[in-house]
Amino acid sequence: MSTLTAQEGIKTRSRYLRGTLGESLADGATGAVAGDDVFVIKFHGSYIQDDRDRREARRAAKLEPDWTFMIRTRTPGGVLTPSQWLGLSAIAREYGDEGLRLTTRQAIQFHGVIKRELKATMAAINAQLIDTIAACGDVNRNVLCSPNPVESRAHAEVYEWARRISEHLLPNTRAYHELWLDGEKQALEGVVEPIYGPTYLPRKFKTAVVIPPQNDVDIFAHDLGYIAIIEDGRLLGFNVTAGGGLGTSHGNLKTYPRLADLLGFITPEQTLAFAEAVLTTQRDFGDRTSRDNSKLKYTIIDRGVDWFKAEVERRLGFELAPARPFVFTGQGDRFGWHEGADGRWHLNLRIPAGRIRDTVDRPWLSGLEAIARVHQGDFRLSPNQNLVVAGVPAAHRDEIEALVRQYALDLYTSQTPLQRDALACVAFPTCPLAMAEAERYLPDLLGKVSAVQANHGLLNDPLVLRITGCPNGCARPYLAEVALIGKALGRYNLLLGGSVQGDRLAVLYRENIDEPEFLGVLENLLGRYAAERDVGERFGDFLHRRGVLDGLHGVHRERGAA
Repeated sequence: MSTLTAQEGIKTRSRYLRGTLGESLADGATGAVAGDDVFVIKFHGSYIQDDRDRREARRAAKLEPDWTFMIRTRTPGGVLTPSQWLGLSAIAREYGDEGLRLTTRQAIQFHGVIKRELKATMAAINAQLIDTIAACGDVNRNVLCSPNPVESRAHAEVYEWARRISEHLLPNTRAYHELWLDGEKQALEGVVEPIYGPTYLPRKFKTAVVIPPQNDVDIFAHDLGYIAIIEDGRLLGFNVTAGGGLGTSHGNLKTYPRLADLLGFITPEQTLAFAEAVLTTQRDFGDRTSRDNSKLKYTIIDRGVDWFKAEVERRLGFELAPARPFVFTGQGDRFGWHEGADGRWHLNLRIPAGRIRDTVDRPWLSGLEAIARVHQGDFRLSPNQNLVVAGVPAAHRDEIEALVRQYALDLYTSQTPLQRDALACVAFPTCPLAMAEAERYLPDLLGKVSAVQANHGLLNDPLVLRITGCPNGCARPYLAEVALIGKALGRYNLLLGGSVQGDRLAVLYRENIDEPEFLGVLENLLGRYAAERDVGERFGDFLHRRGVLDGLHGVHRERGAA
């Protein structure tokens, strides 16, 4: 019989996510938390990190690593009030590194929080009526929802379902309130976690809700997906998907990205039951002996889509209806001003890599505070690391626009399509998994790729490029037309050919290449694209039509292969 992973033992011993976090937080001899608590604290929405740029110097000085904590919010659909925005911005100034980071899962991350201020930071976030429970860990994480500014009436209803899914799949333990908010201690007898059980899920679980025709959440990348079917402005229900996931491990041929399967159609009132049925099926049948193969996509691969669908339907007590027709036309954000069906306006701002702070030429943290003080709508975090100033009354549009220009938040007006659509994960210096640069390298990389585009008259043509520092796929690179996946400092795997509808995976084209080789490949292929493309044809589609990617599959090159 296979042995369970060490993480399964930690969850069992954690007493429903308590661990020894109380003792770890009280230990002033170190800036870290104890062994098991490094894993347990993830369920509370926090990761321990250190500054990898300073790691060797501190080791030479016989000092422990420069430990800090990243905290991630649970903000379903990424919707925040102006008051909440101001509160979170103040928290970043007082406890973090004086900046906010918008994530690809519509959350806000605080970096640089030290241990002795961790509890105060958590309490301050909670005072804004926001929590961080289940933002990380082996549970359902923050639920995505299209920040669709045009379908504003439907968005309100669809967003409400995203919020309800998030609430329904929250852990039931009171450990979060006991540890961070001095809540009353919970008796541990009886059923503490009716959905999760004492060991939660085998691995993280990601859910998204999308409003066609814009696949801005990359719906097929998630464990669980809901595609809103809207007719004459009315939500009829959802097409449902399961089994997507992008994370891999270099050199492990048993790991690979996978697009979710389309299972059928449900009515709105069946939404929560379907979510629970999918999640509990993974709870009961997911692999707990290997972290590499513990996600839902592998459960479905191992047992088959037909088996999985039948098991979900058995738990539901009814069969799924056939999927309804839908069309996706793109996967990015629509920048600039857009009028909603309710007559209010929505401004989609470009925030490269989601990083908001005050710099000499981009005082964005202060600028968004100024907007929040007068804004009468809400803020919506985009799944593409951008920000929508949503629900602006027509009479206040000029006021918001003036502040946007004053604080240089109008970057979207001067960037090329490549620059506007690019994504990058954090990578160095704070991510412990990073093998190569991503966010810090992105501006320089985009400048050089733009130069290649300009050589062929393509500077104003769209091209989706994404870069990550490791193969876990946080910036969803496996769905990009051009993707760089970090292997070592200065070296990346190059993947090509994803679709802009988010329904085709990119494939490995070159392995372990450096920047000059990457730019050389791009020079050649973009030159061919400029000369041979059909009218309106995207780069990823061109590569497939012209056979450039023939014979290439997946993200691994088996040993001995060309």
